[in-house]
Amino acid sequence: MQSIKNIIFDYGNVIFDIDFTRVQQAWKNLGITNAHEFYGHRQQDPVFNLLERGEISPADFRDRIREISQKPDLTDQQIDDAWNAIFVGIPPGNHELLQKVNAKYRTFLLSNINAIHYDYVHQYLQEEFGIPKNDHLFEKVYYSHLTGKRKPEPEIFEQVLHENNLDPAETLFIDGSPQHLETAKKLGMQTYLMTAPDNIQEFFKANGLLQ
Repeated sequence: MQSIKNIIFDYGNVIFDIDFTRVQQAWKNLGITNAHEFYGHRQQDPVFNLLERGEISPADFRDRIREISQKPDLTDQQIDDAWNAIFVGIPPGNHELLQKVNAKYRTFLLSNINAIHYDYVHQYLQEEFGIPKNDHLFEKVYYSHLTGKRKPEPEIFEQVLHENNLDPAETLFIDGSPQHLETAKKLGMQTYLMTAPDNIQEFFKANGLLQ
């Protein structure tokens, strides 16, 4: 990793730990029999892409869950609780690390997220850390449902690069999904795949990026 001036962070399993098996089990508990194909790390029902781009509302999403599960009486809260089951928590020290990184590099958050998860995350941040949002940890944040674009589509990467006048060759993108990194590589960015048990604190220590 050479001449890095800018760092773009993914959120899930880079900053905020998530667990796909938990949400798959939650969908199964609601009656969705093909939970692994319905929602997973590498594939998902088209309804999730629509929700992550903000092209459908949470109400439309919940109706789709009722339709697929064939349980029209499921409440909004039951569906939201199942969907939010993916979240585990933010490891101690991650926010402190991000503040140090932000002091040395231009840093950005780029997350595929949706309105339901967005609300959950911000409630979690307030309850656990006493902060209302992530904005102070980065120069700028990009959430897919607010931009109308999602990874791995090149348009969302191009938006971050162009709006902030970033040189791709000087930009490191850290993400937990290989398919997202492929797009970043094609655009000339340096990349790093974050996979458990790896974590950002160990990554920055091992690569000397905060010396």
